[in-house]
Amino acid sequence: MELRHLVSFLAIADELHFGRAAARLHLAQPSLSHHLRRLERSVDVELVSRNSHEVKLTPAGEAMVDLARDIVSRVERAGQAARAAAAGRAGTLRIGYNFPAGQRALPAALTTFAASHPAVDVDMVEQRTGPQLAALGEGKLDIAMVYGRPNAPTMRSKRLLRVPLVAIVGTRHPWARRERVPFGELAGEPCVLFHRAQSSAMYDTILSAAQASGIRLTVAEEVDDPGATAILAAIKPVVGFASAPRGKVAARGPRTAAVALYDPVPLLDLYAVWRAEPGPLVEAFLPCLPGEDAPVT
Repeated sequence: MELRHLVSFLAIADELHFGRAAARLHLAQPSLSHHLRRLERSVDVELVSRNSHEVKLTPAGEAMVDLARDIVSRVERAGQAARAAAAGRAGTLRIGYNFPAGQRALPAALTTFAASHPAVDVDMVEQRTGPQLAALGEGKLDIAMVYGRPNAPTMRSKRLLRVPLVAIVGTRHPWARRERVPFGELAGEPCVLFHRAQSSAMYDTILSAAQASGIRLTVAEEVDDPGATAILAAIKPVVGFASAPRGKVAARGPRTAAVALYDPVPLLDLYAVWRAEPGPLVEAFLPCLPGEDAPVT
């Protein structure tokens, strides 16, 4: 059973006239009749009866016509879906992001993308930089939104935002009533940090700021969950670090405060990263992202 034979059968079923059915399909009438005979041989029953006065479906033809129409429709939709996916108009785009990207870059980008690609599904996961880049390398993500530009030759990147870091403290900490603190005042303060593999760019930025201030950080706790940093700061006399957008959220809580750091201001560049050979969905999404001006946010 071939698709073209089903198409010919459906044209005959609709027209109940071989001449009109052949013209509709731009076929010679003998070719149309040949298609019908091949189909009937494949199912081993007569589907269309005809004489000099009329053409009509047999009971077997009546039983087959709706199913044949469904088969042809499914094949057509499959082709449309494949063409749409190849053109970046359908499929699933898998995006990883960190907190600032989720607050500042991703919502607007997704709004723009959805307007031109409404059939594309988007799967999103919030993670630190290290896990995102690992997932991107393993093919589990299509785009990662992370701190720092990876040096891997298999990756491409686009700078999105520049993000300052702030200090997170409990409301009973002496800094909680201050708007900003010189980085050098962290000397001797017990700090909450994380393992470098979680976000090497953020880790290195913090240590570089300490070095520029001529101090050495006292790391009292190491936690990899950003939310746990605020919890520890709320219950212990420690100082944690967070992006300014996350700091604003922490400052709304009843037990934590965010304090700006300066001299120096620790700054992080946020990048979109993708594999060197992107698919059409990634290529369609990239123009929706913020440009290279990298505003401080």
